[in-house]
Amino acid sequence: MKFGPASPADAIGGVTVHTLRQGALVLKKGTTIGPAEVEALTKAGVSEVVVVRLEEGDVSEDVAAASIAQAVAGEGVNVERAFTGRANLFAARPGVLVVDRAAVDRINGVDEAITFATLAAFKPVVEGEMIATVKLIPFGVEGRLRDAAVAVAGKDTMRIAPYLIKKVGVVSTMLPGLVPKVIDKTLRVTAERLAPAGATIIAERRIPHDEAVLSGAIKELLGLGAELVIVFGASAIADRRDVIPAAITEIGGAVEHFGMPVDPGNLLLIGSAGGVPVLGAPGCARSPVENGFDWVLMRLLAGIKVTRSDLTGMGVGGLLMEIVTRPQPRTVPETEGNRNVAAIVLAAGRSTRMGGPNKLLAELDGKKLVRIVAEQALASKASEVIVVTGHQGELVEQALAGLTVKYVRNPDFAGGIASSVKAGISAVSDKADGAIVCLGDMPLIDAQLIDRLIDTFAPDRGHLIAVPVSEGRRGNPVLWSRRFFTELMTLDGDVGARHLIAKHAEAVAEVPVEGNSAFLDIDTPQALEAARRS
Repeated sequence: MKFGPASPADAIGGVTVHTLRQGALVLKKGTTIGPAEVEALTKAGVSEVVVVRLEEGDVSEDVAAASIAQAVAGEGVNVERAFTGRANLFAARPGVLVVDRAAVDRINGVDEAITFATLAAFKPVVEGEMIATVKLIPFGVEGRLRDAAVAVAGKDTMRIAPYLIKKVGVVSTMLPGLVPKVIDKTLRVTAERLAPAGATIIAERRIPHDEAVLSGAIKELLGLGAELVIVFGASAIADRRDVIPAAITEIGGAVEHFGMPVDPGNLLLIGSAGGVPVLGAPGCARSPVENGFDWVLMRLLAGIKVTRSDLTGMGVGGLLMEIVTRPQPRTVPETEGNRNVAAIVLAAGRSTRMGGPNKLLAELDGKKLVRIVAEQALASKASEVIVVTGHQGELVEQALAGLTVKYVRNPDFAGGIASSVKAGISAVSDKADGAIVCLGDMPLIDAQLIDRLIDTFAPDRGHLIAVPVSEGRRGNPVLWSRRFFTELMTLDGDVGARHLIAKHAEAVAEVPVEGNSAFLDIDTPQALEAARRS
C-alpha cells in the first residue's frame, strides 16, 4: 500500500487520509479521488493531498474487516456490513457470550493493522446487543495478513449460548430472627435475575435450617421438574460438612466446588443432584447488585458447565466492589462497641407550608418544637448533639438557650434539606461511628427511640443504617454509618436520602415502632393544632 502526498491530478484512485477543509471545500477522510474531486481541489487552490493507494495483493479496509468478522461469527452472531474499516458483530438472540480468548489473541497478534475487540467472556447479552468489533487501522492491508487472521479464527471464536434452563426451584432455610420479608425480597430479586433468561421459579419452599429437611425439599423440587435448584441458607455455608453441602450429598448428589475468588460471592457452593445443578447461594445473592452468584447462575441457565477450574480462574477481575456491610478494622479504641453516634437536629428550614410563622418556634405543651427535639436527643445515648440552623437562626438558638448543643450554620438553607444534611454531617466529630439525623419539627421522637436505633446500629453484623418502621412504612429519624457520609455529602436540593436507603438495602436494619411518633412532622397550622389536641 502506497502512502503519501500527490497533486490532485496524480491522486486519482487514491483515498484521502485526512479530512481536508479549504474555503467552501470539505473533502472527508476516506474519499476516493475521482475527476470531480480533482476539479473541486483545483478550484479551491489545493495543490497537494495525502492519499493511500492499494497495491497488487492488497485488500481494502472494509473487505478485510468483513472477512475477519464473518470468520469469527459463530452460532447466534450477526455481522453488520463493514463501513470505514469496521465490522460490528451483534447478538442474534439472548444468551451468554462464549469467547475463545486464545483465538482473539491470535487474531490481534497477526499484525498491528488488525484489531478485534469483544465484550467480556460469559457476559449475558440481549438480542441486538453489540458484542464485538473488527477494526482495520489503515485503509487497506496486505491480503496475506487478512488471510492469516481468518486462518487463526474459527466459528468457535465467539458464539451466543442460548438459555436452556427454564424451570428453577428455590429453597430458603430459616432460623430464629430471619423475618419472612427477607425471604420475600430474595424471591423477588431472584425472579428478576431469571427473567432475562426466560426462566421462572416453579416452586419455592421455606424450611428449618436442617440437613434432613433440606434433603427432602431438594428431592421434592427435583421431582416437580426443576432444572436448577437454588438454596438460600439462613446461615452462611462455613464448611463442606455444613447443612447445605451435607444435604446435597445425603440424596446422592455431589459437591463440585465450594468457594470462589469473587467478592462479593466468596461463599458460593456448586453441586449437582440427579444430573441437575444445585447452587448454594452466598448471602450477597439476596441483593440485586451484581456479584459472583450472577456469573455462575447465568452460565448454568445457558447450559454451560461451570467447572472447578472455571471458578478458580475468576480471581482476576473478581473484586467487584467494596462491600459496604463488611466489618472494618477499628482504629479508634474509644469507639469500640460502635455506639459513638452523633445526633444531628435539622432546624434551618423556612417553614413555607406554615404560611409565615417558623414552625420550629411554635409551642407544644409549653415548649418550642425545636427544643423538644433537642432535649430528647440530649437525653439519648448520642455522643453529641449538633443543631443545624439557617432561617431565623438567632431565634432558634434563643429557643435552645442553656442546652449543651453544637451549632452549625447552613448558609444555603433556602436550597432545601440536602444542604442542611451536608452541613450537619460535616460537623460530626471524627471519633463518631455514625450520625442519626433528626428533624426539628418531629416532637414525638423521644430519647427511647433514638436509643433503640443506636442499639440496633451494629457494623460488625452489617447493620449500617437503622430506620424506624411501622406497618411496612419507614419513618424518621434515620441513623447512618460513617461509611455513608461521603454519599450523604452528594445530596442536592430539597431531596433527602431515601434513595440511598433503597440503594443500600442490604445494610438496613429496621426498628419496629408503634403509633405515629416516627411519622408526625409539624408542617402546617392544621398539623400543629392536631398535635396540640392529641
